[in-house]
Amino acid sequence: MRLVIVTGVSGAGKSTALRALEDLDYYCADNLPLPLLPKFVELLSTREETERAGLGIDARSGDFLADSPQILAGIRAAGHSLEVLFLDAPDDVLIRRFSETRRRHPLMSTDIRAALLEERRQLGPMRQEADAVIDTGALTMPSLRALIQDRHRETGTHLSINLMSFGFKHGLPPEADIVLDVRFLPNPFFVKELAPLTGEDEQVRRFVLDHPDTQAFLAKATDLLRLSLSGFEKEGKTHATIAIGCTGGQHRSVAIAADLATLLGENRTISVRHRDVGRGGGA
Repeated sequence: MRLVIVTGVSGAGKSTALRALEDLDYYCADNLPLPLLPKFVELLSTREETERAGLGIDARSGDFLADSPQILAGIRAAGHSLEVLFLDAPDDVLIRRFSETRRRHPLMSTDIRAALLEERRQLGPMRQEADAVIDTGALTMPSLRALIQDRHRETGTHLSINLMSFGFKHGLPPEADIVLDVRFLPNPFFVKELAPLTGEDEQVRRFVLDHPDTQAFLAKATDLLRLSLSGFEKEGKTHATIAIGCTGGQHRSVAIAADLATLLGENRTISVRHRDVGRGGGA
């Protein structure tokens, strides 16, 4: 298995890092007691569908942290790929973050600076084992997320895109990141022989796609979507839903969603779903 242990001081961004790994299809678990780590890894390795895992370990493991060198050596000896990321930040930054979120440091009794000092002492063995120490003091949480994903994204993986056709008369899809409205285009619903068909039929596709307004729309929409998707990838998004809407979701949106999948499909994973086909078109 490929294992990434995320550790470090409280407030440095461990939860953000784990969520970033989870979005890359890592199986993630937080606050795992260190003595249980070898057994947990052994259990995960029996699952064929689990090849990568992100594990959060922090000062709540207490005295068990002193045994981390031997425990991690045992995992590596078992043949697993193991990387330890240690997240840290200056005390003033950590104190500000705790103040802004109104969270209490897990080791704090009265003085947060004393708690941070004790936490760093307890985490000393894990820091010694770290393959990388990341100072998050100057990073925003989106920047940290992008850094973690750039570091651990498998070579050749790309943003996964879902193109969805829908009908406005049936409601907006709440999962959509981008919504495009194509109700201004000529409507096959008003052509007697086309009305019973859908945008998946060649006659309807040609009626919709061959119109000059559609060609102009597709050219501009493709440029817009390529720019947006590139921004999504830089931000670290792993999934995006683009919804194309017409009145009933049977003709125009179906044809255009399928055509956009072809135009945007180079080097990307794209799925197409027609939400409202069969529910009845409309004017």
